[in-house]
Amino acid sequence: MAFLKINNVAIKGISACVPKRVIKNRDYPYLSPEEIEKYINAIGVEERHCAVQDGSLCTSDLCYKAADKLLNDLNWNREEIQLLIFVSHTADYKLPSTACILQHKLGLPISTMAFDSPLGCSGFVYGLGMSSSIMQNGYIKKGLLLVGNTQSFYAAPKDQGTSLLFADAGCAVALEYDENAESMEFDFFTNGAGKDALIVPDGGCRHPFSPNSLVEYSDENGITRTNLHEKMDGLEVFQFASRNVPKSISNLLSEFDITQEKINYLLLHQANKLLCEKIRKKLKFELEQTPYNIDRFGNTSGASIPLLMVTELRTELENAHLEFIASGFGVGLSLGSVHFQTNKIICPSLLTL
Repeated sequence: MAFLKINNVAIKGISACVPKRVIKNRDYPYLSPEEIEKYINAIGVEERHCAVQDGSLCTSDLCYKAADKLLNDLNWNREEIQLLIFVSHTADYKLPSTACILQHKLGLPISTMAFDSPLGCSGFVYGLGMSSSIMQNGYIKKGLLLVGNTQSFYAAPKDQGTSLLFADAGCAVALEYDENAESMEFDFFTNGAGKDALIVPDGGCRHPFSPNSLVEYSDENGITRTNLHEKMDGLEVFQFASRNVPKSISNLLSEFDITQEKINYLLLHQANKLLCEKIRKKLKFELEQTPYNIDRFGNTSGASIPLLMVTELRTELENAHLEFIASGFGVGLSLGSVHFQTNKIICPSLLTL
């Protein structure tokens, strides 16, 4: 395990934006009503916010709206922001980096350090670790962490494992150098041997796009997709997370002598309800300490934890001091867990676009 402790950086605000378009899983045409109910009872997703995948609404658009609103509510001088990290595997272009586009669009100074990180489900935790590490020495006073995906783009319509699960969102986290800030503690874990458990086979440099990339095929489970769709081995991902997330969080608590009884909330990446409940029970957190929004928003990859905070904990975030354990896990296979605290931060209502 890779441990990390960060001092002098405080979260000052969190915002989130989702597409206006809502897809209801009970309308899915490729399963019977009985099969759909069985799926919903196990996985927990009833409806999802999904962009129309025609280029009219991208992850950067959702993150831009979330960030613009957050900066306005914080009343921050944009000239003072010198860090922007965009964490997503659904960038606008192969190049340039989407962070560069967002720096200009948000009106940030050209002195801003801006870059992309193409992480998925663990993206919020990794992004928080990267941004706070860069800021903790005090040279950069204010920064933005933008995390999101429009991963419904990769879901094959006839693949119930992805089509009924994946959804879209963009989130913004405002960070500020603060010598009185409470520390953040991290644990990171990677098992690249499991890369094929969640993969879009074609379209990158290893397997460039070709006419064959568009050819539909049925796999050994009878699922129809192309090589431009995401292929998921749900059982392998489930086993990876159920084994390693409790271990990561337990190690984090032990390494940094964190008292579990002081934790207000356990924030789990909204992978699926069955998996999250298994993790919660292993860790012996109470149900009321473990918020969910997967029923209404599905699996939004790296955006799921900040989106969860905005939709379920907004009032408390704005009015109280809170202590969290959070864990993001999935594509890579990649895992990150973090202990952090917030104190009466700015948290706008959920935005739509």
